[in-house]
Amino acid sequence: MQNQFKALTLSYKQAPIAVREAVSLNEIGCRNLLDKICEFTDAQDVMVLSTCNRTEVYYSAAQDLSREIIKLIAIEKGFIATKEISAYFQNITDHQQAVQHLFYVSLGLESQVVGDMQILNQVKKAYQWAADANMAGPFLHRLMHTIFFTNKQVFNQTSFFDGAASVSYATVELVEELTKGMADPRVLMIGVGEIGANVYDNFGKSKISNITIANRTHHKALELAQKTNARAIYWENVWEEMAQADVVISSVPGDCFFIGQADIAQLGENAPQFFVDLSMPRSIDAGIEALPNAKVYNVDNIRNRATEALTMRMAAIPQVKEIIAEAMTEFNSWTREMAMSPALQQFKSRLEEIRQQELARYTKKLGDDQKELVEAITKNILNKIVKLPALELKAACQRGESEALLEGLSALFNLEKQEA
Repeated sequence: MQNQFKALTLSYKQAPIAVREAVSLNEIGCRNLLDKICEFTDAQDVMVLSTCNRTEVYYSAAQDLSREIIKLIAIEKGFIATKEISAYFQNITDHQQAVQHLFYVSLGLESQVVGDMQILNQVKKAYQWAADANMAGPFLHRLMHTIFFTNKQVFNQTSFFDGAASVSYATVELVEELTKGMADPRVLMIGVGEIGANVYDNFGKSKISNITIANRTHHKALELAQKTNARAIYWENVWEEMAQADVVISSVPGDCFFIGQADIAQLGENAPQFFVDLSMPRSIDAGIEALPNAKVYNVDNIRNRATEALTMRMAAIPQVKEIIAEAMTEFNSWTREMAMSPALQQFKSRLEEIRQQELARYTKKLGDDQKELVEAITKNILNKIVKLPALELKAACQRGESEALLEGLSALFNLEKQEA
């Protein structure tokens, strides 16, 4: 499956939040989709990545499987018609472009907040799920570890990850801006998953300190609250606490918990003024904005607010792309060498077959000691004969000229052609 890597991607760049919600997959959904792709297609090296900003499937296959995969996503999400979503997917069938896209996504070049380090953890989880499903072959394993190593290079050699320009920081910055006229504003955080915990960590660098945490699993909220001066409440008290809050931040998926317009209307004058929805699917009704003095923000509203950090990150992008280009060059050399290995093995086997035939003809009358000597001599000769074309092929791989040499080798020794 060399040079057949592809990517099917739907992201914030081309799809509104409602469409992203429609195809968003949790861990179970991602794992189920991996199983479906395995069962109904011949794709290999499959990885499913789904975040609040994107849903993507990477795979290796001779044919374009985008239509089949979109249908499987629709089935997993419980709807049959794909017309409404298929137009929002970008289909990358060029091998090099698909590899580059995965590099760019993993390192945060494609993130809504450029350089967001959270995406790499999400990519690592997607890779683990692919490995668990036995859908990660040598190609994907090597590619992912190359990406992880490249991320370390970018971290150590550039300012691309400097500052706090993540979505979580942008959220804190937004809350600071909204409440700057308030004395000791009260913030209610609902959900302490990865995003919620990251937001809370960034509040540790903020002047806002009156924070209450609610989570279905109370001990998680308690553990997080105990690190600082925050207060943890039981889940059943969330609505009571909401009546005391100035700002509500929710990172709980909307299919598990939902704050509706009617719920907030019942609170009357005690209703919070600001709502920040970091969930996917959304957990805060956009209709709340119709209520007096209420404002709702979602992930599409939260823009790059850490201007100084982002300026440094944007300036580092050319250097990051240069590091990625070098990593891709090395990875491509490895890929070509992998494609060369079966042909070299066939070549060696063909020569070994000839060696055995000739030995059988001429060593019948030799003694055991003589046979051992001839065996050793002819084996050494064979290994040296194989070594020369192997070295030349490796050098040709570095130059990107290995295909012609492989074709010549195959023609000369009648070797079977390998899949490109």
